Amino acid sequence: MTPMNQNVFYLDNSSFFAFFYKILYPIEWLMTHLLNIFHEALTFIGFQDGPGIAWVLSIVLLVVFVRLCILPLFVKQMNSMRKMQALQPKLKHIQDKYKGKTDPASREAMNRETMKLYADTGANPMGSCVPALIQSPVFMTMFYVLSSVSYIARGVKDPYGAFTVDVAKDIEATHVFNVSLADMFGTASGSGKITVGVFIALMCLTMFLSQYYNLRRNLPRESMQGQQYNMQRSMAFIFPVMYIFSGIAFPFAVLVYWLTNNVWTLAQTIVQVEHMPTPGSPAAETRAKRVHAREVRRREREGLPTIEEEALAKAKAAEAERGEKGHQRQQPSRKKSQPKSKRKK
Repeated sequence: MTPMNQNVFYLDNSSFFAFFYKILYPIEWLMTHLLNIFHEALTFIGFQDGPGIAWVLSIVLLVVFVRLCILPLFVKQMNSMRKMQALQPKLKHIQDKYKGKTDPASREAMNRETMKLYADTGANPMGSCVPALIQSPVFMTMFYVLSSVSYIARGVKDPYGAFTVDVAKDIEATHVFNVSLADMFGTASGSGKITVGVFIALMCLTMFLSQYYNLRRNLPRESMQGQQYNMQRSMAFIFPVMYIFSGIAFPFAVLVYWLTNNVWTLAQTIVQVEHMPTPGSPAAETRAKRVHAREVRRREREGLPTIEEEALAKAKAAEAERGEKGHQRQQPSRKKSQPKSKRKK
């Protein structure tokens, strides 16, 4: 089956997905121009004679550019998730407190205590969802733009933005790692199938590492048990496996985008977990040791007292201050006598 015959419903104007892509058309138009600008810049600096590497690097640069633009949203999402993860032991305590109580008064009391906990800590259960909802259309658009190349080249879809028929044919004719950017697993040659398989395997691996690293390193130890944790751990294995079935149905250009996006997510997760860990998590304990060791080295380098010596000096000073106050005779305080006129009324 040729790429033109696959997933035609995906681009058909009467399909369910077409409604969303019509709404996202301005972003699609912008994505095509950004991709073309990156390609022109790369060919200008000497990539025009390479074996199609300019278009591959253009896709990589487009992913990096988009991820940099939405980086503030990611930071906000991670901070919200960090607060929610830190609250899990307290939320579990509230749930255990009212476990088995189904009367309206108990349910209302549980909801009231839960909302008070959110208000006191500044956590928002929807805080991690809103940024994701904003990011989703961007990634959905990138996926659509790269998937539409072969359809434009074959005349199934009208050109739009910077994706003219000639540009689409140029992208489709690009070969790198023995596979065309328009090839899928089923249409690639023998060596091309190996390339597509390697990319799909790397996509699954990077997604698994991102989820598993977050679960094992960034959850409070109290949360690493129970049914909810087991469910999260199971999903960390299930979602990457689903990539296998979806990866073989998409063009290689989409796989390049997907792998680049997953690698960025993995790197971002590692940086976030190591430098902004959830309190009480293994990553937070490791960071505390790292900060302590760095402070010890700084004091040694500058010839300052060690942390233990400074703590001992502060303890001695506090003990001396308490001893000095103990030797001082404090005058007893007397209550002021009220005037007789105020005593008797």
